[in-house]
Amino acid sequence: MLGLLGVWKSTGLVSSLVFPSCLKAGKGFCPSLAQAFPATVKFRRRFCASLAEVKPAASTMASAQKKVLVPIGFGIEEMEVVILVDVLRRAGSDVTVASVETDLQIEASRRVKLVADMLISNCTEEMFDLVVLPGGMPGSSRLRDCEILQSITKKQAADGRLYGAVCAAPAVVLETWGLLKGLRATCHPSFISQLSSSLTVGSRVQRDGIVTTSRGPGTTMEFALSFVEQLYGKEKAEEVAKPMVMRTKGNSELVKQEFNRVEWSFSTTPRILVPIANGSEEMEAVIIIDVLRRANADVVVASVEETLEIVASRKVKIVADKLIEDASSSAYDLIVLPGGMPGAERLSKTESLIQLLKEQAESKRAYGAICASPAVVLEIHGLLKEKNATAHPAFTQKIADQSAVGTRVVIDGNLITSRGPGTTMEFALAIVDKIFGQEKATGIAEAMVFPYP
Repeated sequence: MLGLLGVWKSTGLVSSLVFPSCLKAGKGFCPSLAQAFPATVKFRRRFCASLAEVKPAASTMASAQKKVLVPIGFGIEEMEVVILVDVLRRAGSDVTVASVETDLQIEASRRVKLVADMLISNCTEEMFDLVVLPGGMPGSSRLRDCEILQSITKKQAADGRLYGAVCAAPAVVLETWGLLKGLRATCHPSFISQLSSSLTVGSRVQRDGIVTTSRGPGTTMEFALSFVEQLYGKEKAEEVAKPMVMRTKGNSELVKQEFNRVEWSFSTTPRILVPIANGSEEMEAVIIIDVLRRANADVVVASVEETLEIVASRKVKIVADKLIEDASSSAYDLIVLPGGMPGAERLSKTESLIQLLKEQAESKRAYGAICASPAVVLEIHGLLKEKNATAHPAFTQKIADQSAVGTRVVIDGNLITSRGPGTTMEFALAIVDKIFGQEKATGIAEAMVFPYP
């Protein structure tokens, strides 16, 4: 009997077993049973005490790894893709990025080149806990026209498993496929009229049963975290959100501080270098590139590795425009570093990049960094000397001047720094504001459905 109970306990089944009252600890114990089964009686208190340590089977199921499908195609919104993949992988999900094109590599809406894990045709036999569609145009149309994806998503809905879409995709894809009938839904403001349901809402994130929809790049972190909560629970969602440095209600931290103000103005289209490495934070890299390209800046993405393709911190594969050796022969109006580990360390060890940054500072041209990079790159190489700066909370102790480390975005003369993935949108928009003016930054923020300033 004891051996069998040990098996039941180890499998979690013991929480659902019912024992007669005479076996329970406390009063009302049966004397005759005590005489007949003395070993069992001695065991009862040890066994009942151990019940408090046994986790219910439901809890074990809730924490199990979930399978997620994120399809991509030409013209997809790269910020939405990367945020969804990154956040869900932070939660422990097994995320498959699947191309609806004939090739794994696609070029997204702001010309960021992403590489999928597999083709959508290889996903037909898989069962997913969640299918979630990024938006962007014409990317949403490419998803809509993929018959395999349509079949997968309709089966997902029919089986009662989670699905969702953001930006243009709720209207262009889910509405077209008949997967929003009678459901409360939202989408990007530019596509809201295409939702035929009378239940259309303006919420940033809208959940109705097994379907969740959202509005745009500026709402995608909230959207992704809503799936973390649905798949793993509220506690897990809060655990994932905290190190991302998300903006929260009632948070007293300053959004932006500027010291030693100087003008960042250029007579021609500003040329901006964004170096990336294996282990760079993909959300930070892609948001910076995307937002600055929305402002029509000339953004050069340069790999510090031996190949153009890098594998970022949450295994998103990004293809750079150039190798750093080829990019370092040019001058830039701004050099801005994403963070992430070990990506920041790899940037810090790239001699040609450090030389560019030192020349940038000496020439009083703009440079900046976010997350780990202000501490791991700029501070180490003397590029924060006599400067106010911030960094990710895990790295702020390495910043010499602590006076502004709690601020989300810090500008000091030609330097700009920020804290993490959850501050990257503000960081990129602050750069647009400095270069092109607040009106331009506000217009871009509005199109992304993000509050600025």
